Formats: sequence, structure tokens, C-alpha cells
Amino acid sequence: MGCGGISGVWLSAMRDRKDVEIVGLVDLSRENAAKRAEEYGFSKAAIGSDLEAMLVGTGPDAVFDCTLPQTHATVSTTALRHGCHVLCEKPMAETMANARAMLATAHDAGKTFAVMQNRRYIPGILALRRFLDSGAIGRVTTVHCDFLLAPHFGGFRDQMQHPLLLDMAIHTFDQARFLSRQDALTVLAHSWNPPGSWYAGDASAIAVFEMTNQVVYNYRGSWAAEGLNTSWECAWRFIGDQGSVTWDGGVAFKAQVVAERNGFIYKTRDVEVAFDAAVPALTGHAGCIGEFIDCVRAGRTPQTEGADNIKSLAMVHGAIAAAQCGHRVDCVNL
Repeated sequence: MGCGGISGVWLSAMRDRKDVEIVGLVDLSRENAAKRAEEYGFSKAAIGSDLEAMLVGTGPDAVFDCTLPQTHATVSTTALRHGCHVLCEKPMAETMANARAMLATAHDAGKTFAVMQNRRYIPGILALRRFLDSGAIGRVTTVHCDFLLAPHFGGFRDQMQHPLLLDMAIHTFDQARFLSRQDALTVLAHSWNPPGSWYAGDASAIAVFEMTNQVVYNYRGSWAAEGLNTSWECAWRFIGDQGSVTWDGGVAFKAQVVAERNGFIYKTRDVEVAFDAAVPALTGHAGCIGEFIDCVRAGRTPQTEGADNIKSLAMVHGAIAAAQCGHRVDCVNL
């Protein structure tokens, strides 16, 4: 459901799977749906503009919700009530109330509901998580990340009140939870729209999260930062009580640990972050879709299930609320 720009990434990941049949493509514009069917070779799929009619007519096992954020709640709950498992594009919902309603509907239907968090399936992130889990830099105490890009999307993002925090930061905040294995407790944030920005809403933000186990996470982001861009996966620095590690969001890692504990500044030594061994069979969107399908078949719970992902979404809405009110916000009870 939803055959706009992002659907191409999903359909590309599905095109070579022999174990899944795409039975229907739905979009408010039938032309968009028909175009996607032709582009990606799903000529046997039904084409339509009415989700309810498509669900009744094709009886799918699962629905992929690739619609705009403000329609995720309606589309996903409709599919769940029709007995379908659902994998939803991020962010799960534009409000926490809608997110909770989606989880309740999935629970009542007894169906799997998960969210597209494709960054969890990127080789570099898996390599960094394994390195942190090894204890090489000791106990992680502080996390910093920069997300600085200047995408000229056009379309709905240009008109959003908080395009960076609501549409993109869900990826980064979920990465922070995934890598640190901690959840957010509170957040203090400031957002703004810098001069020269082509966005109507706030394209830049800074947020400081208090995480579980006394970890502090610092986020700096902008979608109106021309030049010297970071990767889409951010530039990261993890500080532990035994050393530090940085990752550029691509393939460059640097890590140092304390070698000698004496003097004014302790001596350090370089340590390697193993990268090649981290390559999974399926990466990015294909990895998330693949795990969702495998878990549905086996009756397991995917790691991006809604009940977990709502904790990442709470970081998004907590940061927005903190930026609007100017004081620290509780992320746990939003």
C-alpha cells in the first residue's frame, strides 16, 4: 500500500524472492501502482486505489505499508483487522496515541506488526555493535552522533513542521538504542530552521538524552547543512571507561583503549574493529523485509516489532515535545 518513491526500494528488495508473491499494489493513484508493477515485474499483481477492496479481493497474508506517516495508523490498523501481518514504513505513527492504538490492534488481531528500521541490517552497524559488545572500550558511558546533510526532496517533507526529527531522526535514535543496548529516559532538545533553509519547518535540531544505565546520548542533526556532509548513517563516537571508538557511517572505524594508567594524559593504543565478518546475507531494506517474512513463517518476533520500535518513536516525539516546551521531557510515559 503506497506506491510513491520509497516503494521502489521495497519492491526492489522483493523482486528476486521466489518465496513471496506480490498479489496487489494499491495507491491513491492507480497510475502510480500500475507503473510500479511494470517497473519491477509484478505483472500478475492486481492494481487498485482502494485498500479495503484489495484486501477482500486478494486475501493477502501480509501488507507492506509504504504510505505517508500521517496515514500509517489508518492503513496498518485496517490491514491488521483484516487478518494481515504488517510491516510499516518508518516512522510508525505521527503521534504516540496512534502508535499505541496500532500496537493494541496488532495484539487483538494476533498478528505481527513491525517497522522498517533498515539501518539495523547494515554491515557497519553490525560490526560496531559486535565491537561494543566485546567490551573492548569497557562500559559505554557516552554516545555522540552527527547527522549533517542537505537533501532537496521536494514534496511532503518540505512542508512538515519537524521534517528532521519526525521523518529522519527515527533512524538515528533507533540506531542509538540498537548500538548502546539502552533505552531513553528523558530528553532535552532545541530545534530551529536556519536561514537559507528550503524547509517550512525546523530542519535542524540538537537533543541530549538520558538513557538507561547512566548513558548520555548527544544528537546533532540538520537537513540544511550544505558541504562536509556526514553519511546517512551519521558519524558516531562511543566513549567507554576504557577507551573510545568512532565510525564514519561507512567503512572507517577508529578505536583506542588505555595502554598505561599513569601521567597527566594516559597513553593509548589502537585496536581493530573487525568489519568483514559483519556482512549479513541480506542488508538494508532487504534484511528487514527478510527477517519479517522469516519470523512470520516461524512464529518468531522480529527485532523491529512495534512493541520495541515504539521506544525509538518515543525518542522522536519526546525530542519534538522538549523542543516545543523548552524543558526536559520524560520519554518513558509519553
